[in-house]
Amino acid sequence: MVCGLELADSPAERRALRGRPGCEGALLVEGARTVQTAGMKFTIDVAFLSTDLTVVRVTRLKPWRLALGGRMARSAVQTEAGSLERWGVGVGDQLETRIVTDGANGAASSLA
Repeated sequence: MVCGLELADSPAERRALRGRPGCEGALLVEGARTVQTAGMKFTIDVAFLSTDLTVVRVTRLKPWRLALGGRMARSAVQTEAGSLERWGVGVGDQLETRIVTDGANGAASSLA
């Protein structure tokens, strides 16, 4: 599975899914051990990751909810509900990120 990936480097980017009607691809939030969906308009899937990008917990969050990743969580991938299941992502899977270039639009990140 490969999908488009946004990297959230700043506090404002961590709130990137708020106010959107949905999400294509995924958002990687480094350093996130918790995820909250205050102000969001849609349900999301969250995969909490360890330092080596191994999935340590998967959960689904409706708007205005909070999830804790646990003591091993060091980052979180957020995506529209149903995406992680459709992509076959589960606890124990190790994900990787890579920079891909498509020629016309330059560089973009992807999750594999």
